[in-house]
Amino acid sequence: MSASAVLDEPLVFERIPLEKVWGGRTLESTLGIPLPTGQKIGETWELCDRPDRNSIVARGSFRGRSLRELMTEQRERILGRARPSPDGTFPLLVKYLDATANLSVQVHPHRAIAHTLPPGDAPKSECWYLIAAERGSGIWHGVRPGVDPEKLAAAAAGPGVVSLLSWYRAEPGQFYFVPGGTIHAIGAGVTLVEIQENSDTTYRLYDWGRMGSDGRPRATHVDRALRAVRHGSGAKRPRRPYRKGIAHKDDENKRAECVDAEEFGVDLLELCDPLEAGTGDVALIYVVLEGGGRIARSDRGASWSVLAGETWLVPACLGDHRIEPDGSLRVLQVTTRS
Repeated sequence: MSASAVLDEPLVFERIPLEKVWGGRTLESTLGIPLPTGQKIGETWELCDRPDRNSIVARGSFRGRSLRELMTEQRERILGRARPSPDGTFPLLVKYLDATANLSVQVHPHRAIAHTLPPGDAPKSECWYLIAAERGSGIWHGVRPGVDPEKLAAAAAGPGVVSLLSWYRAEPGQFYFVPGGTIHAIGAGVTLVEIQENSDTTYRLYDWGRMGSDGRPRATHVDRALRAVRHGSGAKRPRRPYRKGIAHKDDENKRAECVDAEEFGVDLLELCDPLEAGTGDVALIYVVLEGGGRIARSDRGASWSVLAGETWLVPACLGDHRIEPDGSLRVLQVTTRS
């Protein structure tokens, strides 16, 4: 494909598996994702535009091209009115995550303190859709009511911080929004898809006394973490998204608005019939959770088959399109922001 070819189709990428000390093999057994042998895979990055890791188009007219190349050459066609990250990269990152062991108690910075961050650090809000959860597993999300900054600081560097956090029993189908500044930890036995701002900045408070791959305790960043915590926002108890008809109460298709935030929007779609959709001149992402089908252009016969486990980037320039399920299709529709 010529570097000058005009982008006019949705893109799916080669996944990038990452070994983590808290990872395992659950993505293979739960989602059927092939994993490298002999490794504890904690994450697979499905869509990313970062200097250290960049998504490569897996098939179609632009196979073999990186998202970074396409963003450099055709950013307006990809993003339309949507804003890129401050460094010009694609604004969101999508990953699957397997917490075979507890993740660290951590926090990401929020936008109000962006001007105070050291070079290379950036705000990060994220969200999770839980795919699987072992019995008794849970999520720590936010500081418990009544815990003031002084009490948090006194316990922040040790196991006592865990008792200051709100804990929720994990169930498949739950959705959690984790805005920057929210202390959180994903508990052992949880498998989820994560949608986040394109930032890899994490400040750890407590890591369960765990050793890293080098046999030494993993670094913590207590002072930075405490400065990044946003107090007083309060955590809302997560629930399974409520499905409602897209057009009317008798519609076979169902939609649940999971989050409508400044950083991104996420809707859960459960489709039995074709659904007419449009980009609204911003980039969309479809994360296929269950089933299969096609993304089809509304103005001509071109279509692209989609399968469970895949993540598709629909560029803004595609405009009106149709999602056609084969039987049934469950998908997260992610909207970038202008």
